[in-house]
Amino acid sequence: MRWLLAACLVVLLGGAVGAQRYLREGPGSPIRHPPQQSVFSDGRFAFCKLMYNSVRREPMGIGWWTDYPFAGTHLMIRTSELTRTPISRDGTEPNHWVVSLTDDALFQCPFLMASDVGTIGLSVLEAERLRNYLLKGGFLWVDDFWGEAAWAQWTSQLARVLPPSDYPIVELPLEHPVFHTLYNVREMPQITNINNWRRTGDVIEQSEQNRGAHLRAVLDRHGRVMVAMTFNTDMGDSWEREEEDPEFFKRFSVEGYELGVDMVLYALTH
Repeated sequence: MRWLLAACLVVLLGGAVGAQRYLREGPGSPIRHPPQQSVFSDGRFAFCKLMYNSVRREPMGIGWWTDYPFAGTHLMIRTSELTRTPISRDGTEPNHWVVSLTDDALFQCPFLMASDVGTIGLSVLEAERLRNYLLKGGFLWVDDFWGEAAWAQWTSQLARVLPPSDYPIVELPLEHPVFHTLYNVREMPQITNINNWRRTGDVIEQSEQNRGAHLRAVLDRHGRVMVAMTFNTDMGDSWEREEEDPEFFKRFSVEGYELGVDMVLYALTH
């Protein structure tokens, strides 16, 4: 199945590249805030990117817009091509929305993703809103944060949302359903950003101590994953930069999409 997925991704590469004519990454990129909650009324899958305030800096990090917008756009396109999941579109372009925790549209997002969360700082209102979103059935995936300082910053903010005495962080074993929703992921992939890989040829960032990727989670009282945390890995770059280097694609994008599609399907069915 892995080689079939790789072949399909190569054949379908043009679809994701074509979407890039609309968007560019980084400060100044067009930001599509949900203007009305009714924009989600088509009932199709829409990717929501969390916009937050950064209170510290991380090497190679650029805050909330890390991997925006191509990681989410490409993941939506691939999910529609590799599964029967219908995605929300504005014409030919996937609807890729940016939301803050104070947006009412937050509660219309079935799937919320945040990157570089080792820099995040939440207000009292934002922490309360995120807690309400998660306990009402929302799903948050945080990605691309490396090292103990980033972990400490993120978990200090998460503890204000979900008290660890009631909602502890756990390491998800490879037997967990999130690894097997469609593709059978047999190893947690460690993926670095493409520039670091080109420069060093290695999969780790910042320090040798960061070798080894993790999928940690917070579960609700029924065992549903509310918060998924891919730590010491950059899943978003495996989607965002898929067409830039054939070797990077073969090394990282196939397994990145395996876990990405599994995670989307888990979020939409649990």
